[in-house]
Amino acid sequence: MERILIIGGNGCGKTTLAQTLASKLEIPLIHLDMLYWRNNWQSASKDEFDDLLMKELSKPKWIIDGNMNRTIPLRLKYCDTVIFMDFSRTICVYGAINRVIKNYEKSRFDMGGYCPEKFDKEKIKFIKSIWQNDKANRKRFYDILNNECTVNKIVLKNRRQVNMFLQRLWKYYEAQQIQIPIIHKLGSI
Repeated sequence: MERILIIGGNGCGKTTLAQTLASKLEIPLIHLDMLYWRNNWQSASKDEFDDLLMKELSKPKWIIDGNMNRTIPLRLKYCDTVIFMDFSRTICVYGAINRVIKNYEKSRFDMGGYCPEKFDKEKIKFIKSIWQNDKANRKRFYDILNNECTVNKIVLKNRRQVNMFLQRLWKYYEAQQIQIPIIHKLGSI
């Protein structure tokens, strides 16, 4: 797990999971929103975004969180692991609303420019789209993942499964770190 792609519904917690993994695994974290957004919710051009993304994808290790649906097939070609957070639309809508409340009139740290959170017409439209597009997005994600056979796939359906996954992953890495010094000592005797 050195090139990890995290996808899922808006508001499901992709950034939170990405931060946790990046911190524990000491792998650089790339937020797609950082590459995509400029001040006042203006997006980067397609060419600019694609150039920035390719620079990140060419690096040896990374965790990338975010959807930007048109680039998922490209990112799947570069990753070794994809985590699909397949949460219910209720949880995603709740997460998106909670994110606006927590960051109201502030720009989130994972944005590429100054993009203050607020409940305006665009944000309400965005939240409605989470609810309305849930089934179509879920089907599209599963179709994309089912066509990809060379990537480790992890599907997490709720926060409990996320926590269980992280606990297992930490135990695995702790066991590896404990064995390495023991093998080193045996080798030097």
